Amino acid sequence: MAPFNARMSDGEIKRYCEIDRESQKLMEMVMEKLGLSARAYKRILKVARTIADLDGRASIQTSHVAEAIQCRSLDRKLV
Repeated sequence: MAPFNARMSDGEIKRYCEIDRESQKLMEMVMEKLGLSARAYKRILKVARTIADLDGRASIQTSHVAEAIQCRSLDRKLV
């Protein structure tokens, strides 16, 4: 695994950033509503993985995805 979540390869993202159906629906809705790219999708997954790591969770929960989306939204408002 990459030493930092931000440096994960596409293969590592698939392996370590798997999300459940509820999280997937949330991501699809946000992607459509905000017009985010595939690159933004991957960034959100990496941030969600980091949040899950900090929460001591082996898997990414919907709450982690929601928090990562909020971080992305904050980032976009500053630009």
